[in-house]
Amino acid sequence: MSKKENFYNLNDMSQGIHRELALGIWTRIFTGERAMLSVVTLAPNAEGSIHSHPQEQWGILLEGGGVRIQDGQEVPVSAGDFWRTPGGVEHGIRAGAKGARILDVFSPPREEYTKSGTGFGKESS
Repeated sequence: MSKKENFYNLNDMSQGIHRELALGIWTRIFTGERAMLSVVTLAPNAEGSIHSHPQEQWGILLEGGGVRIQDGQEVPVSAGDFWRTPGGVEHGIRAGAKGARILDVFSPPREEYTKSGTGFGKESS
């Protein structure tokens, strides 16, 4: 059976645009016309830099746990939690002892995430 266009699997590591965001944090990106999905995997205790971008971002913690840092606040999160980050708000994540997997949704898509590479993008601080 051939692969269906516009159908993907969260667990198929061969799919998506691969990007290493920081040490111990990598993602697979799936981009559309008006939205973008990013499946982020964090190693145990990995921490991303605090950054911002103009796109709205929703995050869903699929597995694991950690601390979501957003607009200066640190909020403990566990599997099933989700959050909204308005454009321009500084944010980051710190994984717990078991690591984490997050599904991020961006609208509109982030241009810097349309190709493989490293880092959180030009807006990283």
